[in-house]
Amino acid sequence: MKIRPATDADRDAIWNIFHEVVGAGDTYALDPNISREDALAYWFAPGTHTHVAEINRESVGEADSFPGTAANPNHVIAGTYILQPNQSGGGSHVANAGFMVSASSRGQGLGRAMAEHCLSEARRLGFRAMQFNYVISTNTAAIRLWQDLGFEIVGMLASAFRHPDKGYVDVYVMYRSLREK
Repeated sequence: MKIRPATDADRDAIWNIFHEVVGAGDTYALDPNISREDALAYWFAPGTHTHVAEINRESVGEADSFPGTAANPNHVIAGTYILQPNQSGGGSHVANAGFMVSASSRGQGLGRAMAEHCLSEARRLGFRAMQFNYVISTNTAAIRLWQDLGFEIVGMLASAFRHPDKGYVDVYVMYRSLREK
């Protein structure tokens, strides 16, 4: 696996993963019918550090059905993340991030690898903390990962997300310091 900054050549692969994840409507508070143009504008917004995770084509079998093709023909893009300031001005020292892994690559440690890379990048860029503003309570794999990586639930928004199958569910605000203790 290789995690690297995204390039314009990665846009199709990122769109495919984005469309798959957001289209499900169960982990992001984004319109499941968001256009490609709007999705990529969001994922590549100014001030956002966008990364991709490439894996060997052989590890996913036939790439024809895989959502993300990398520039290197021996690799496919299996995940992506963004890192950005959570707020501007006086809140710009706190990072925010978003992660997406293709369905065919889940459960293989890709999310953890991207999260650890992201935390390292956030420190390198000078962020002092990281905050997730809207972690949907039914996304238990993500919550478990964030807690394993030192994030705490610091707030709850009752019934703030309309899940396509479970109705109104809670949303968590999660936070951790990036300063050495």
